[in-house]
Amino acid sequence: MVAWDDATVHFLSHALQYGTGVFEGIRAYDTPEGTAVFRLNEHMMRLGASAAAYSIPLKWTAAELSEATLELLRTTGLDSAYIRPQVFYGLGTLGLDPTENEVHTMIGAFSFGTYLGEEGVNNGVTAMVSSWRRISHTSFVPTAKGSGGYLNSLLAKQEASRGGFGDAIMLNDEGLVAEGSGMNLFLVSRGVVHTPGVSAGILEGITRNTVIELLREDGIDVVESNIPRGSLYVAEEVFMTGTAAEVTPVCQIDGRTVGSGEPGPVTRQAQDLYHAAVNGKLDSHRDWLSFT
Repeated sequence: MVAWDDATVHFLSHALQYGTGVFEGIRAYDTPEGTAVFRLNEHMMRLGASAAAYSIPLKWTAAELSEATLELLRTTGLDSAYIRPQVFYGLGTLGLDPTENEVHTMIGAFSFGTYLGEEGVNNGVTAMVSSWRRISHTSFVPTAKGSGGYLNSLLAKQEASRGGFGDAIMLNDEGLVAEGSGMNLFLVSRGVVHTPGVSAGILEGITRNTVIELLREDGIDVVESNIPRGSLYVAEEVFMTGTAAEVTPVCQIDGRTVGSGEPGPVTRQAQDLYHAAVNGKLDSHRDWLSFT
């Protein structure tokens, strides 16, 4: 355990110079039965997969990292928290190949509100289609949460912010919808929920997979499909998902109103099901919660 102010790394660490690290974003919720981390083991397994994708040695198992996370929460006394595990290359060579550098593994936890604000969750956010394309399978590993790859997301997010939009929607190199700046995307058309597949260059989000499973169990058709840009403008509903953003409606895209301009029934259904799951109110998915 390291105090917040003492959690430092050298400025010549390879990860700071080149982005050579992988990470996760995880949430712990204050449930009626105590603090519970949502889908903790799945997140740690994906951390391991991301490290493997970029050939970063990880000496801890998913189970060990999960237990360390629970111990961190017990020590800090946080009832709810955003949790950030990261595996990264530290000091050593400043050449591009960091194979001989030390690998560090850390987990931080801190209080965190709604990523796009309560207003956005309740009434929806505005979005624009970014001029920046989502990193592709030919250049990066978009299915891994590599630190350096998020410069791509930063460009799109900053462009949206400068334009007065809440977030960006990124297309892939083929001009098809990929995801938001840091979230997965869903749209509703004729009562069917569509979301891009992994082949579109998305990160296979854990919140995304959760929402897909919950909606299907609740009788909603959810399909992975190629989504052209134009489909965004005629969708009945659009929403985005992520650990930080949870389930956030999109009310306007490129100045065009989505549906009625208010969160639609399927979006609300997804929000309600997700909130029930993270708060331990779905008996069928109690296994998604790890209590401290």
